[in-house]
Amino acid sequence: MENNDQIQQSILTYVKENTYKDSSGLSFDTMLFVEGILDSMGFALLLDYLEETFKISPEDSDLVESNFESINAITEYILSKQTAAA
Repeated sequence: MENNDQIQQSILTYVKENTYKDSSGLSFDTMLFVEGILDSMGFALLLDYLEETFKISPEDSDLVESNFESINAITEYILSKQTAAA
């Protein structure tokens, strides 16, 4: 299981490589949807990446903005899913 820093870096790299917006100012607290970094298609692709990379299976009830609004929120979500599965 990855630690907090590894998860954050992995997601940051993924988002920077897969957005069409300028991501030079992207931080772990950037509001990904509010700032337009991710749209609905980007979110679907992000979910696929998270499932494959971190071996998690999001439930429909998990798909709320608060779990995915920033890299920090996504990291916390992944850690909670991995802890629950352990």
